[in-house]
Amino acid sequence: MASPQAQILLVEDEPAQAEVLTYNLSAEGFAVRHATNGEEAMQLIDEELPDLVILDWMMPLLSGIEVCRRIKSRDTTKHIPIIMLSARSEEVDSVRGLDTGADDYVTKPYSVKELMARARTQLRRTHSAAVVTLTYEDIVLDPESHRVSRAHQELSLGPLEFRLLSRLMERPGRVFSREQLLDLVWGRDIFVDSRTVDVHVARLRKILTRFGGADPIRTVRGAGYSLG
Repeated sequence: MASPQAQILLVEDEPAQAEVLTYNLSAEGFAVRHATNGEEAMQLIDEELPDLVILDWMMPLLSGIEVCRRIKSRDTTKHIPIIMLSARSEEVDSVRGLDTGADDYVTKPYSVKELMARARTQLRRTHSAAVVTLTYEDIVLDPESHRVSRAHQELSLGPLEFRLLSRLMERPGRVFSREQLLDLVWGRDIFVDSRTVDVHVARLRKILTRFGGADPIRTVRGAGYSLG
């Protein structure tokens, strides 16, 4: 089984294919988000970075090749592995897909079991590289050791405060609404009142300013919170 934290973005415009893949990916233990076109895929990536993208070549609005090119051209997303799906079986097409930056290329029709195995392989290959220490000014967060320090003073954060800070540090300056933070930190399947976000932001602020220093979390009235 895959780690429940593994987030997969499935970009597939054919409803039947999307349904089959979503079912099988979920059964493998992956958390799946689904985009029906290339533009929607880029919007979802901007909202939350996936651990893996399974990307159909032939997509409306923005082709799979263009989505792949954009993902691999950004410093913040180029590490994300991409498995490209295509009905194009010619060697020149697979070469083009791989040259654009795809990490794997699967031609249709394909074995769902084989695709699941390839997904697990890509995640194993990138797991170590994906663990990146986050820094913002004098705050350092290490996802692997689960440690946070500020101005070289180690801070003790609970699991929710740690995840909350991680999300804010991944996108400094971006304003997250309470609803977005609920989805990213607590999960879509858990009902939590949006006021809970305010409580945990207050706790996080208290911890971050324990040894002095300005409060790095900005409240944007009517919008949400951001780091800086």
